[in-house]
Amino acid sequence: MLITGVAGGVGSSAAQIAKARGAYVIGTASSRHAAYLKSIGVDEVVDYTQADWTSKVKNVDVALDTVGGQTAEQALGTVKKGGTFDSVAGRIAADKCTAAGVTCVGGGPPGAGGPSEGDLLAEVSKLADEGKFKVNVDKTFPLAQAAEAQEFNRQGHTEGKVILAVDSAEANKK
Repeated sequence: MLITGVAGGVGSSAAQIAKARGAYVIGTASSRHAAYLKSIGVDEVVDYTQADWTSKVKNVDVALDTVGGQTAEQALGTVKKGGTFDSVAGRIAADKCTAAGVTCVGGGPPGAGGPSEGDLLAEVSKLADEGKFKVNVDKTFPLAQAAEAQEFNRQGHTEGKVILAVDSAEANKK
């Protein structure tokens, strides 16, 4: 399985769930995230900042894009015929999926052809109880710095989640 933007909150969560289900996980991220990604079970980190990362990833069964834009299109190109592609960061035109011989999923209402949100939350809860799922907090901002938090997150180089704290004592923890 390929996960683009694997160091971020969605990508790192998806990686842990995929590993718990027995997948071999390949993720795109800059090399500065390699130690963190290995600690959450990512099998192979491909540095997207070094040349053409798609030359290193071919014929994956599943690709999950968390970046969007050109990265989503590139990720689609790594999926083998008959494979599955999903993006939480945008849509790929149906004709591109058809041309690639790939099933593109996602974007529908909860329960539309997949597990319910309740089922997914139950699975994540079970994994957390077993110590197989952890949420890393990259940085916490006080609510008064919401704009700065958004800009920090928008830069796209986080390791896990960015938190807005309503309680100022919490915001000074990390």
